[in-house]
Amino acid sequence: MTDIDDAPAPPALEKTSLFEDFVDIFVSPGAVYARRANSGYFLVLVVVTLVVGWLAFANRGSMQGIMDAEFARGMADAMRKNPGMTQEQLEAGKKFAGYATTFGAFIGVPIAIFVIGLGAWLTGKMLGATLTYSAATMIAAYAFIPRILEAVSVAVQGLLLDTTGFTGRYQLTLGIGRFLEPESTRGMLGLLGRIDLFTLWVTALLAIGIVVVGKLPKDKLIPAGAIMWVYGALPALYAAVSETLKG
Repeated sequence: MTDIDDAPAPPALEKTSLFEDFVDIFVSPGAVYARRANSGYFLVLVVVTLVVGWLAFANRGSMQGIMDAEFARGMADAMRKNPGMTQEQLEAGKKFAGYATTFGAFIGVPIAIFVIGLGAWLTGKMLGATLTYSAATMIAAYAFIPRILEAVSVAVQGLLLDTTGFTGRYQLTLGIGRFLEPESTRGMLGLLGRIDLFTLWVTALLAIGIVVVGKLPKDKLIPAGAIMWVYGALPALYAAVSETLKG
């Protein structure tokens, strides 16, 4: 999962299919990034978006109760901050949340890949990499592939577990967030929730891509991964600081 190939892929590998890329990214990610260094990101972004989006749509039954609980907590917090909220505003928010649960991944996944691509590009620049934004977005698109397995794991848990008592989305993750109370502060949940199998896997793939495509030495692998993990944690860090300041 974390290999880096020193030598560039032979020219014959340029004809490797996208399906083979999706397999190799799990066993030889360095080879995938080496042979796709000058390729675009559009096709893999579309495939990842469609697959993750379809799985999220298929999981909406097991996730509905969880998202309703998340929405209720969010609305309660919003009403504390803005007591003047009307019932119409609450109903509009609930309707939007329903659409987001069903179709949100189809919009959220490409946005996430573009934002992560920006982070990979900035990280590469910080470490002295030769990396374009297009190449960084390609890295992000391939690094997002483990999220497909994450969506599958949610589907499996929805079939095997009684999720009716679950009230937080982190309760279906494979990390520390699974064991935290859903009512914990948003900042704490966001930060500790990133210590998760799939988040760390995506981070490792991002670091490998930055090093391989950016032509960096291997000793930049850990710094690249650390920077990307912190980059992804910025919203949670902001929330944690805000919650601390408010007491």
